[in-house]
Amino acid sequence: MAARVVTVAFQGVEAVRVDVQVQFTGGEHKFFLVGMGDKAISESRERVRAAFAGLGLALPAKRIIANLAPADLPKEGSHYDLPIALAIMAGMGVIPPDALTEWAAVGELSLDGRITAVAGALPAAVAAGGLGLGLICPEACGAEAAWAADTRILAAPSLVALVNHFRGTQVLSPPKPGILLEGGRVPDLKDVKGQEHAKRALEIAAAGGHNLLFVGPPGSGKSMMAARLPGLLPPLTAAELLETSMVHSVAGLIAKGQLARDRPFRAPHHSASMAALTGGGLKAKPGEVSLAHNGVLFLDELPEFGAQALDSLRQPLEIGEVVVARANAHVRYPARVQLVAAMNPCRCGHGGAGRGACGRAPLCQTNYQGKVSGPLMDRIDLQVEVPPVTPADLALPPPAEGTAEAAARVARARQVQLERAEAEDCAVLNARAEGDGLTRIAALDEAGKALLSRAAEASGLTARGWTRTLRLARTIADLEGSDAVRRVHVAEALIYRRAGAGLLAGGPAFAG
Repeated sequence: MAARVVTVAFQGVEAVRVDVQVQFTGGEHKFFLVGMGDKAISESRERVRAAFAGLGLALPAKRIIANLAPADLPKEGSHYDLPIALAIMAGMGVIPPDALTEWAAVGELSLDGRITAVAGALPAAVAAGGLGLGLICPEACGAEAAWAADTRILAAPSLVALVNHFRGTQVLSPPKPGILLEGGRVPDLKDVKGQEHAKRALEIAAAGGHNLLFVGPPGSGKSMMAARLPGLLPPLTAAELLETSMVHSVAGLIAKGQLARDRPFRAPHHSASMAALTGGGLKAKPGEVSLAHNGVLFLDELPEFGAQALDSLRQPLEIGEVVVARANAHVRYPARVQLVAAMNPCRCGHGGAGRGACGRAPLCQTNYQGKVSGPLMDRIDLQVEVPPVTPADLALPPPAEGTAEAAARVARARQVQLERAEAEDCAVLNARAEGDGLTRIAALDEAGKALLSRAAEASGLTARGWTRTLRLARTIADLEGSDAVRRVHVAEALIYRRAGAGLLAGGPAFAG
């Protein structure tokens, strides 16, 4: 006698079909699990055995073979408990054999037969819907899985409840999606006194999705301004919300099925390893750069991160995804993020000028900032020097404009980019424009071309730097409401690019 139940294996945020095939044969009374499973799957035998005992059932006194097909696909996690148990029940006749043909299942079993929560319910539900199946999942995951609107969801608290449901004695109601959390109160830019140049850079970064670096002494407001960036960004679109939520689901970060329209803001400590930033570990979980997908990754004290960890971000920042390579698989996670970083001018904090200047400048400054590689710096569009806040700045009244006014300008600029993307068939955000699309939307006049060419020759601007300067100039023009990218827009874009080049060199920036 044989039975089959569909489940899934997770490869990044993608859920791949797996068939749990159970067969009872004569011979020695043993329970075998085959199909390239990890330690958690091999322990499913004891959890299933104990859960059956809790129901007053005993495994058949036969040779039981449970095969997870395809056998050459690596499988990890405890969510295979439920499909294995259901397949055995179907084979025993406890559940009608044809009752499970239109369902996939995920869930972990406790020893008393309850079905406990597992990570990845949302991508599992999406995958089941794509296969034309419904999804059986733990009751605790029902509100999360229900966000896959085109998939039938059966959320059960225990094996007993499932048996009663399929026998028709106690039918389970379909769960409702969890709460969609709207944006809460965010820190306001009105709290930041002075630093008009840095706030202007923050607004440009928000409008075009550009990467941003603040360089300044302690207490100058770098982290304070970075924390206010999410308030300038529009909420997630429906498609972005699904993408982001699927990453968080695989990581087990969705509580009670609640999704949030706020863009993610991740700020890992500088002790974070390469695996913590880009993903990996025992089960190749998503890292901070993927958990910040469609949002902001903030790296404070940038040079204090490990050099290898920082350089591992170079590819994700360029292509918008990260590949976690393992001996037997390559796992892909989305990683389309906006990088915001902050750093001091040197280890002493104050650099080589002003009150409290470092006595070892410029060597201390050069060595400290040299911990960040040139290729990574080349991927940061705006590199802004943040001067110390003076007592005169602190004595000023709060600024007239705050987050609300800046966010309105950002929203208008992003709407312009959206309309242009539909008309020109190019990337929505300027920070991702490339190739012919960038050439069309950021065509320069003669004065702008001449200025950019002179700056490139004088400061050694790379090809990537040239492209990113064009993207930045396009965003500045969008904020101004200008259809054309003019010389003044290129000039402002170059200020942000060459400021960072001058800081890294430990000397004055190119004055052009």
